[in-house]
Amino acid sequence: MVDALPSTGAPIVTVAMELSWGACSDPGARRATNEDAYLVGTPVFLVADGMGGHAGGADASRRAVESFRSLVGRRQVSADDMRRAFEDAVAGVGEISSRSPAPGTTLSGVAVCEERGVPHWLVLNIGDSRTYRFLRGELDQISIDHSAVQDLVDEGAISSAEAERHPQRHVITRAVGAGSAGLPDYWLLPVRHGERILVCSDGLPKEVPVEVITAVLASELTASGAAQRLVREALARGGRDNVTVVVVDARLSDAAAADDLNEDTVPRAPHPEEDERVEV
Repeated sequence: MVDALPSTGAPIVTVAMELSWGACSDPGARRATNEDAYLVGTPVFLVADGMGGHAGGADASRRAVESFRSLVGRRQVSADDMRRAFEDAVAGVGEISSRSPAPGTTLSGVAVCEERGVPHWLVLNIGDSRTYRFLRGELDQISIDHSAVQDLVDEGAISSAEAERHPQRHVITRAVGAGSAGLPDYWLLPVRHGERILVCSDGLPKEVPVEVITAVLASELTASGAAQRLVREALARGGRDNVTVVVVDARLSDAAAADDLNEDTVPRAPHPEEDERVEV
C-alpha cells in the first residue's frame, strides 16, 4: 500500500491561462525519513531534495522551499522576485550549516511570469532534481543536472547509459548549502496550451525509465493522478530513495490556445548555451 501525501490545487486563471496541479511525496521503501520537500501554489511549483543527514537534510529542503512561500498567491512573479527568494533560501540553509556534515539541498521547479504580455515559465534549477516539459506526447528535460557524472557526459567521457551506473552518480557539484557557492540555472520558456510540467527529486528517474514516465503523463487525466501514480511506479521498482513529484497542467485562453496549436513546431528544452537561458 502506498503511503502518499497527495495535494491538488483547484484550477485558477492567471495571465490568460488556467493551471491545475498535484503533488505526491514518499520516503521510499528503504528510508525512514523523507528529506524531500515541495511547494505548490500558483505561481510557484518547486521540489527540493535535502542532504547532510536525516534531520539536517529535511531542514535544509524545507527552509529552501519556504523561502519562496511569500510568492504564493500572486498572479505572477518577476525574475527579481525569484532571485531574492533564492538568496533567502541560501541564507536560511546557511543558518544550519554548523551541523556536520553541512546540510544542503537541491532545488528545481517553475514559476509563472509574463514576457511581452505572454505567459512564460521561469525555470530554476540547482543540483540534480529535475524539471521536464511534456507536450504533445513528447517528454523533454529542461533542467540540466549539476552532478559529477553529468560533467563526464558533457565532456564525452561516458555515455548517458554509463552515467546511470557510475560510482559517482550521487555526487552533486552545485547545491543550496553543503559548502557550495554555486548559483542556479534559469530558463525562460513560453507556456504552451495543454502541456504538463513535471518537477521531481532524483528518486523518480533513478527508478522509473523515461518511457514509463512519458506513458504515465500521457495516460493520466489529472495532474494529481499523474503525480501519485509516478510515485507508486518508483516504489514498485525499488523505492531506494525519497521520491517527490509535482505535476502542473496548463491551458491557455481560447484565442491563445488556437494560435499555439497552429504553430508548425514544438519548442524543445533548450541547451544551456542557447539564448533561452536567462541571467537572473
